[in-house]
Amino acid sequence: MRHLRGNLTTLVTTVLALALLGVAAGFVWSALAPVSQYVITDTGPELVDLETQTLIQADGWFAVVGLVCGLLSGVAAYLLARRRPVAALLGLAGGGLLAGYIALLVGSSAKGTIHASGPGGVATTASLGLTAHGVMFAWPVAATGIFWVVEFVVTYRLRGQA
Repeated sequence: MRHLRGNLTTLVTTVLALALLGVAAGFVWSALAPVSQYVITDTGPELVDLETQTLIQADGWFAVVGLVCGLLSGVAAYLLARRRPVAALLGLAGGGLLAGYIALLVGSSAKGTIHASGPGGVATTASLGLTAHGVMFAWPVAATGIFWVVEFVVTYRLRGQA
């Protein structure tokens, strides 16, 4: 029973810690990613520049922030919870997904203001969003991957010493 309680504590603590880190990651993404310029017309919002790369750049910055946070959280989880690897990995996977979603919510609500109005409509910047939803997996994949890499390196060295 004590073993189960310890695993559950590790799992929940990891998920909650990553959820809090997701809030910070959302603000970082919001600060780094460019926003797209839209014009609000009678038919709805339309991109000012149809050839803009800002939508792709926002996805790229989200992936970079997710990868960095995943690498840091994977190493931290290994250092703090290596005695409970299954619980730590489950926490990294679930918590990484949750943190990515929270980062998306926070980052997408941190930007978006009306800049000017004109005869063709109201010019505005839209809130950030993702067009490539696969980048949501950057955090949990990086976190679990680095956990296993560190585990392999450490156990490989220990086997070589024996």
